[in-house]
Amino acid sequence: GIPSIIFGLVGMLFFCELLGLQASLLAGSLTLVIATIPTIIRTTQESLKTVPNSYREGSLALGSGKWHMIRSVVLPSSIEGIVTGCILAIGRIVGESAALLFTAGMANEMIDLFHAPMPNNPGSTLTVALYMYAKERGEFEIAFAIAVILLLLTFIINLAAKLAAKAVNKRKG
Repeated sequence: GIPSIIFGLVGMLFFCELLGLQASLLAGSLTLVIATIPTIIRTTQESLKTVPNSYREGSLALGSGKWHMIRSVVLPSSIEGIVTGCILAIGRIVGESAALLFTAGMANEMIDLFHAPMPNNPGSTLTVALYMYAKERGEFEIAFAIAVILLLLTFIINLAAKLAAKAVNKRKG
């Protein structure tokens, strides 16, 4: 429940100022990691709690070790919740702009596809570019095009998640 602007300010103070990373892709990435870890941890905890104790006890009673029980009984039973938590975290990352404005900066140049961007260079995401084109520059045609790309990416991520869930269920069953 922490607003992304707070993560952006804390990321800017800690990663950019204290650690000296400046406004860079690395600082933005680390800030997003800090913002998404609680979502992933909490959903993983909740999905692990949903596995009945009788599954654990039955596995241990049949002679499996603790690690084997976790690997073969608990994790397969809770994988859907863990994947859902990761998808929620990805959804938060895709929509993030405030934290990245402070930590990753706003690069106005296209990245060369043949050379990977350096982690210590400023970068931009689609949401930051959408904000800049819509609010700062008033170029709404480009902003709407970016919005369509974001919608398509979200659709593709959700579709991939559903396909992954079907594959896991088919493998389980």
